[in-house]
Amino acid sequence: MTLQKLEPELLALTPNEKAQAIQILAQSLGNPWRGIEKTPGVCGGDACISGTRIPIWVLVNARNLGISEAQLLKDYPTLSATDLANAWVYATVYPEEITTAIRENEE
Repeated sequence: MTLQKLEPELLALTPNEKAQAIQILAQSLGNPWRGIEKTPGVCGGDACISGTRIPIWVLVNARNLGISEAQLLKDYPTLSATDLANAWVYATVYPEEITTAIRENEE
């Protein structure tokens, strides 16, 4: 099956099914989170953009508050559009982790 034939079927999936598909694809890669790392002692061990101290949950929370990607890239000049795309995929695959981190850091 080619990607061209698969695309309409992927787009027809429900949001939950799409998240599951992303997780399956990510797990099939050798290093699914290139560009995202967890380092003990850095930002509480939360997932961050590699080489930074910018946690994924911070970016997701900002997006949830209505901050645009363009504004995030302006606010965090070390980030690239690829970094944001990686963050969104990570957050889609691990929503409970991100939700918990946001909740714990709002308290």
